[in-house]
Amino acid sequence: MPLEAEAAAELLKQLDGWHLQEKQISKIYTFKNYYQTMAFVNATAWISHQEDHHPDMIVGYNRCEITYTTHAIGGLSENDFICAAKIDQLLIT
Repeated sequence: MPLEAEAAAELLKQLDGWHLQEKQISKIYTFKNYYQTMAFVNATAWISHQEDHHPDMIVGYNRCEITYTTHAIGGLSENDFICAAKIDQLLIT
């Protein structure tokens, strides 16, 4: 069962820069160059594989948009927010 809108809004408060759009959350990450973008994409793929929860990604030269939703339940799950938080941790130095 997907999260209720109120629960999703509360979980969203724990994330930085993510946007809620009905049944999904998304964020655009920007980088200095293609190499940094691809390193981020590969690290995101590794996390996604470990979590067995895979986002949609739109990749450009210096940007990557990540979108999470849980297709099996037709909406957002707690795991979407957990994976988003783990991806954000990639960029903390």
